[in-house]
Amino acid sequence: MQFPAFIAPDFSKEPLLSAPDVKTEAAGDGFLPENFYATTIYPEYFKINGQWTMLHKSRMDCAVVIREGIPVVTEPRRVKAGDQVVVGRKDDGSTGVYVHANCFVDPEKKQNAAFAFRTGQSRETSFSQEYDQLYEILRHDKDHGYIVWVLGPACVFDHDSRNAMTNLIKKGYCDCLFAGNALATHDLEAALLHTGLGQDIYTKKQVENGHYNHLHTINLVRKAGSIKQFLEEHKLDTGVMHALTTTNTPFVLAGSIRDDGPLPEVIGNVYEAQNAMREHTRKATAVICLATQLHTIATGNMTPSYCETEEGVRPVYIYSVDISEFAVNKLHDRGSLSVKGMVTNIQDFLVNLERNL
Repeated sequence: MQFPAFIAPDFSKEPLLSAPDVKTEAAGDGFLPENFYATTIYPEYFKINGQWTMLHKSRMDCAVVIREGIPVVTEPRRVKAGDQVVVGRKDDGSTGVYVHANCFVDPEKKQNAAFAFRTGQSRETSFSQEYDQLYEILRHDKDHGYIVWVLGPACVFDHDSRNAMTNLIKKGYCDCLFAGNALATHDLEAALLHTGLGQDIYTKKQVENGHYNHLHTINLVRKAGSIKQFLEEHKLDTGVMHALTTTNTPFVLAGSIRDDGPLPEVIGNVYEAQNAMREHTRKATAVICLATQLHTIATGNMTPSYCETEEGVRPVYIYSVDISEFAVNKLHDRGSLSVKGMVTNIQDFLVNLERNL
């Protein structure tokens, strides 16, 4: 796949040539100097001892601590008393900080900001090109990248979409999966009882006392002690969680105040869950978020617009897919400006994706 070329800043020209070094002030234990600088989604450079250095493994809305002459992106809750935190609110180079927002833009291909219809993402938007581009990205990143999926429970409420996601994992198109208690619970419910919240995942028939099914499933998993042990004890061999465990694909189940149970692997401490997710977003080259608004926003806010691979600096491709226009556009409104939105039925999306791959 041919990625957009990365165009590095020219630090040999003014005003960047004569820009000053960054200024820092000491942090407190868990809090920042008042004039702290906050990171963005774009490549950022910091002038230290007369040299411009790019920030590695970035994340939006974090502080930058200078450690042994290297800028390190750091969540504010993780700073320690005495850490030297970059201060200043300008990012044009005048304070030793430069944000390179147009790093992947070809100046010759810029479109004029003229009056036009259908410039947003809605149910009337054409997504043919987005599908074709996504197929190409996933085929490339299967062997040369790190693909993170973020799934809501709707992905496993349907027989065909559940099978499609299962096959994508088995075929190597998933390097890590983020979800909550519900996705895993209803996938395991489907494996055990062929239902999702008591409704048959193929016929949509409501089964007697079906509202017990997910609670019964959770109870059995907790009795077994783990998802893997539950699958083995009950000789279950279908679904997303089975595919993850048998392929040794990592997953992060972040807890919620709404959770039933929860399952043993669910991380109840939100900051521990955030830390676990961050370990994978640092490596992500593509992120695909399906039908889960809160997990999508959380993941998007951890993921920069760029990454560094053996092929050089390249874009991180983030997709937000949902039947709701509001949900699709929400991540963009929260600062993840590089996200590509697709308004469509999530079950159709997964089936089409798996068939075309």
